[in-house]
Amino acid sequence: MTEAEPVEGRDYRLDGLPQAPWLVLLGSLGTTTAVWDRQVPALRAWFRVLRTEHPGHGGAGVPAGQGTVEALGQQLVATLDRLEVDRAHVAGLSLGGLVGIWLAANHPERVDRLVLACTAGRFNAAESYRHRAATVRAEGVGQLVPAALSRWFTEPFASRYPDVAAEYAAMLGGVTSEGYAYCCEAIADADLSADMARIEARALVVGGALDPVIPPDLAATTMSAIPGATLCVLARGAHLVNVEQPDAFNDVVLHHLIGSPGQRGLAERRAVLGAAHVDRALDRASELTVDFQELLAKWPWGEVWARPGLDRRARRLLTIGMLVALGRSEELEMHLRQALRDGVSVAELKEVLLHTAIYAGVPAANSAFAIADRVVAAEVTEP
Repeated sequence: MTEAEPVEGRDYRLDGLPQAPWLVLLGSLGTTTAVWDRQVPALRAWFRVLRTEHPGHGGAGVPAGQGTVEALGQQLVATLDRLEVDRAHVAGLSLGGLVGIWLAANHPERVDRLVLACTAGRFNAAESYRHRAATVRAEGVGQLVPAALSRWFTEPFASRYPDVAAEYAAMLGGVTSEGYAYCCEAIADADLSADMARIEARALVVGGALDPVIPPDLAATTMSAIPGATLCVLARGAHLVNVEQPDAFNDVVLHHLIGSPGQRGLAERRAVLGAAHVDRALDRASELTVDFQELLAKWPWGEVWARPGLDRRARRLLTIGMLVALGRSEELEMHLRQALRDGVSVAELKEVLLHTAIYAGVPAANSAFAIADRVVAAEVTEP
């Protein structure tokens, strides 16, 4: 399975692997799907990534009527239905987090795991959002840029990376006045405090230590309102903490969604080689070898075998072919045995070994067929 070419619609963008689990990214007020550009390279190796635009943002249209979080949530549901996404991980930033809360509370069957970044069930200073909506309708969004940048980024970051500040100033300037006002109305009227208790998805709340919009104490309140949620506050981050601290943000999100490299690697290693074999290897680990066992879990198993780009069967067959070519008889026998136990057929193994005779040489294949004969005799019972 190869990564698909990015797909961009008027109100969404798709990246990543077509058959991977879905991950929906919902952005903040005043930003487009580009607010996630520093996350997508790390996420698309594991997920089919769907980024959506808010009304009036990134060229998306603006519905008639007053903006509400429910209307934004229903728009997201319609997009998921249109793309035939039954269930997905959801990560929402600021306004996107409000939409994520609404979706997880009202459509729990659609949300697997949930990430809520720099958001709350109810924003402070609701009246200021109503005032902002009226202001942008009268004067446009351009006059909001200085104040927005001061909320989005810490001063040291904005000074060190003026190109990023300029990028986001232009991003905000490209949002339509009506779309921005519509989303301001949605924030002003939103109070999902009671809804959060109904969330069933395993949730991670991420805050920025220097976020003036959702300070850490409000992020902690959000975490406390969601059953079983956890909280991570990232240092030196303001409201767009995912932009200011992308590596740290990506690490905590991936850990929440798929586990650490060590965790997912250990699970994959057990699935491929059998729990008994892995447990024996771990039990035998000494002071000399324990770091090597951790390396095995993190890199070959956690970072390569666990990737969704190839399914486990394909990786098994590739591994068998390479072990034949390299003459790794002991490893080959183990992988042949576990492949049969996991449903790989004798016919498939035969084809792999015949293929190695062509590309790795007859002597290598001859030895491999002898090992395979022995393993098949021990593992396969004729009906």
